[in-house]
Amino acid sequence: MQLKQRINAFVELGAFLKQIASENPTSEAKEIFQRAEAENGWFTQENIKFALKSWGDALSEENLEQWIANYETKATNPRCVAIIMAGNVPLVGFHDFLSVLVTGNKVQAKLSSNDKTLLPFLGKHLISVAPEFKEYIAFTEGRLQNFDAVIATGSNNTARYFEFYFGKYPHIIRKNRNSVAVLTGDETQKELTALADDIFRYFGLGCRNVSKIYIPENYDFEGFFKAMFSWKEIIHNHKYINNYDYNKAVYLMDSFPLLDNEFMLLKEDSGFSSPISVVFYEKYDSMEHLKKELQTQSENIQCIVSNSGLSNEIPFGKAQAPALWDYADGVDTVDFLLKLP
Repeated sequence: MQLKQRINAFVELGAFLKQIASENPTSEAKEIFQRAEAENGWFTQENIKFALKSWGDALSEENLEQWIANYETKATNPRCVAIIMAGNVPLVGFHDFLSVLVTGNKVQAKLSSNDKTLLPFLGKHLISVAPEFKEYIAFTEGRLQNFDAVIATGSNNTARYFEFYFGKYPHIIRKNRNSVAVLTGDETQKELTALADDIFRYFGLGCRNVSKIYIPENYDFEGFFKAMFSWKEIIHNHKYINNYDYNKAVYLMDSFPLLDNEFMLLKEDSGFSSPISVVFYEKYDSMEHLKKELQTQSENIQCIVSNSGLSNEIPFGKAQAPALWDYADGVDTVDFLLKLP
């Protein structure tokens, strides 16, 4: 397949994703959504459709061509790339899947048990659009074999196993990361409401979800809590409320001081990985000190949401809408794939 054919196939897939993410998905898509939610209760219909629409918007011809234009692509023998996927949010491994295929390589995907339905459904449609992909896409629940390179995503613990087992292959191994927001107190209500999307989308389970906020001394939380109320209905999800009740009870038993608005908890903490329904906060005394702290902690941070003039910040509300060229952990997947021996 030529590059243009591969791009056209993904453009067609993007149009399909937007169609099934609309109010009138096909009967097959409805069945897939229901099965995905049954397999993983965090994958609500709303979150599945949000993920599909986000990818549908990203897979425009303009975006794909702008993305790939940054690289020198040439026809080579396809390499088989094993992708070990996470399952924390719907289609979290799609960008790796896309990157491998658009560079002319073959995918051997080991799906997470938490997200094993959506990507094969998309793969099936992609093959219907471009039958040549049939020889390039394989999903396995068993052992990975006969591969040339590895892209693996997991926890800090599993990453150590990945390094041990796959260290002899060209590899990208991703560990735990979280995202943070830097507030100054000058944010508009519109910006804070957009921040609520960055916090609560996917129940906060994604590495691009804001799990911690940095605030100046004497920060007034009134506007922040007012903005968070745009997501107050989240408390009606039974899995979410169970986590909220449990975390609140544990913190109160340990006498941790909390800020509570009846559906989220704010806890002062130097960590990054906050539990579901909890957002950590940490105070800073100067922006210069904070910049140094963020640099020191860069390996724990996926993205920084802010409007404070930080060099690598992204706007409020955009954490879950990365562009095709926004790479996880800042590692350029396409460059890695094009340089495979």
